[in-house]
Amino acid sequence: MNKDLLNILSNSNKDIDNQQLMDYLNGKLSGEEKHAVEQSMADNDFINDAMEGLQGFENKKDLSGYVEQLNAALRKNLQKKKLRREKRRLKEYPWTYIAIILILSLCIAAYFIIHKSIHR
Repeated sequence: MNKDLLNILSNSNKDIDNQQLMDYLNGKLSGEEKHAVEQSMADNDFINDAMEGLQGFENKKDLSGYVEQLNAALRKNLQKKKLRREKRRLKEYPWTYIAIILILSLCIAAYFIIHKSIHR
């Protein structure tokens, strides 16, 4: 089975194995294993929703194509967000340095003004 199909619910739930989910969809499980998956579906709404969504595909062979498209779109979106975040960081740093220099120079000026006014 295609590895991309196994990543559909990766890190989402520890109660059910992704391979077991895909075997259930393809009808490869024994009666006892089927019952265990159905029990997990009854106990967990997320698993139930995922199963219903995956069962909606008429041609299981198309699943791998959809998964690849979703993963590519997700990677592209995450890359855009990462670049935007990095650009924002680069823009923020000069203002931080300017603010620090301004505050330090005001503190030094205030020190000299207070020092001169005390010694007069």
